[in-house]
Amino acid sequence: MARERSPALWLHTQPSVTRKMPVCHRILLLLWLLHFSSVYSDITDGNAEHLKREHSLIKPYQGVGTSPSSQWDFWGSTLVTSQYVRLTPDERSKQGSIWNTVPCYLKDWEMHVQFKVHGSGKKNLHGDGFAIWYTKERLHPGPVFGNQDHFVGLAIFVDTFRNDLQGMDRSFPYISAMVSNGSLPYDHGKDGRSTELGGCSVEVRNKDHDTYLAVRYSKGRLTIMVDVDDRNDWRECIDIGGVRLPTGYYFGSSAATGDLSDNHDIISMKMYQLMVEHTPEEDNQDWTKIEPSVSLLKSPKDNIDDPTGNFRSSPLTGWKVFLLLLCALLGIVVCAVVGAVVFQKRQERNKRFY
Repeated sequence: MARERSPALWLHTQPSVTRKMPVCHRILLLLWLLHFSSVYSDITDGNAEHLKREHSLIKPYQGVGTSPSSQWDFWGSTLVTSQYVRLTPDERSKQGSIWNTVPCYLKDWEMHVQFKVHGSGKKNLHGDGFAIWYTKERLHPGPVFGNQDHFVGLAIFVDTFRNDLQGMDRSFPYISAMVSNGSLPYDHGKDGRSTELGGCSVEVRNKDHDTYLAVRYSKGRLTIMVDVDDRNDWRECIDIGGVRLPTGYYFGSSAATGDLSDNHDIISMKMYQLMVEHTPEEDNQDWTKIEPSVSLLKSPKDNIDDPTGNFRSSPLTGWKVFLLLLCALLGIVVCAVVGAVVFQKRQERNKRFY
């Protein structure tokens, strides 16, 4: 997927612009560039050198099937065409899934998912949604967006229908994340609030342009970003540290419809390996034995009483850092201006005595 060139590159090619700027404006521009460079570094540019084809689902889906050499297998209502993989049609009571048959042993990775959710249902009359999985087991149908409950691993839910009529503080569709060691159930009646790590409201249905979701896991940090507004730019949805995921699990996607329905299409799932250095202790650890977990200031069950339904124990995001730096800079500028005015008035007062 093509991306806009870096703001730092734009600045480098426009030296005359910066020379004409006042010093304070240059500082503001530098802070802006630092913020956006952090966003660009958060998501890989899709360099083919790091693309792992054995974990990627790409047109025309030649590796999909039930043969022993197939790298992807599917179940249920899933329909594989040359242009898309339809997990469910726009029909009631359907379930479908597609799963990578090759376990992933990458410690640091990033998955880009191009998807399309569309149907004939009007506002609030569609459902239920789809999920992206990284789990210990695969091809186990169940009630959680077409997959089993009490799963072991990571799930990203794109929930398009509101079940909890009491939770009117958030709009749907809603994207959320959950990590489980098999002991946690997903509560459909509460839209998974009690176990979610964080989330965001994103309008993804019936778009005329491409829609994307990126899941990044590196050095214990889980980041989820979306590109759904046809701006060719990622927007952060979830960013949380303290996440522990093992290697050797499987990637997949599933979807389900109930009394309401939608077409849930997967266009591509592209897996990228992230080149990250680890300590000798981390390299010597058996990553296949890690139990999925999250280190939070409060446990998932405490989230039931959280009116926002989100955890906020993660470090500052790029926007928050940018705003803090901007406020600090404005404070310095104000102090400098006030000091200059006071100094000038004192000088004028002193001149009167001579």
